Amino acid sequence: MGIVGHHDVSTAFLESFHRRFNDTVHLVNPTIDLDMAELREVAGYAVACAEPALVIFERDRPGDPRPRAAIDAARVFAQGAKRTKVIRDSAWAAHKAYQEARDAGLEAAGDVARAAVAAASAAFLHPLAKATQVIHILGSAAHAARAFELDAADDRRIGAAYIEKARGSASPVVVDVLRRYPVAPGGRGRVGELVRSLDASLRLSAG
Repeated sequence: MGIVGHHDVSTAFLESFHRRFNDTVHLVNPTIDLDMAELREVAGYAVACAEPALVIFERDRPGDPRPRAAIDAARVFAQGAKRTKVIRDSAWAAHKAYQEARDAGLEAAGDVARAAVAAASAAFLHPLAKATQVIHILGSAAHAARAFELDAADDRRIGAAYIEKARGSASPVVVDVLRRYPVAPGGRGRVGELVRSLDASLRLSAG
């Protein structure tokens, strides 16, 4: 489809954390220090970035609670609950909501659902020094920004403004965690551009 070509970012999120679903932070051969409090901070940031875009999805797909449920599940984890199957299941459901919105030609709503998937996936950020992990931290902001762009007749200024807002709302903990990882990967179309823009600005803001 038009935004990211054949690479489905939300599918990548889901397949990644589905394979590694585990209720411990320290996975096989970790190379990044990451504790549970930091993981909750990252998840809370992802929730805050994704949630404003729900207004688009719920306008275009009234009666479909799946993206909101995924965001709510991530929020509960960020507020101190354990990671559970509920987060994983709600993310898969939001992914299905994305597919249905896409198939209905509702691109903006589809990116909102992808932002919700990304928010839930942030709870499963892996302590591995891979550039793709940056998408778990910043993907919800990028998909929400893209949704707002598409809802405004693909006005790139809208997305840039949302990315700037996301930059300003990142806590020092989120920035510190981000800087432990390599820079965001290339590709992934406009959403990838937005991820890289936010990634660069956050690293720069930390000096």
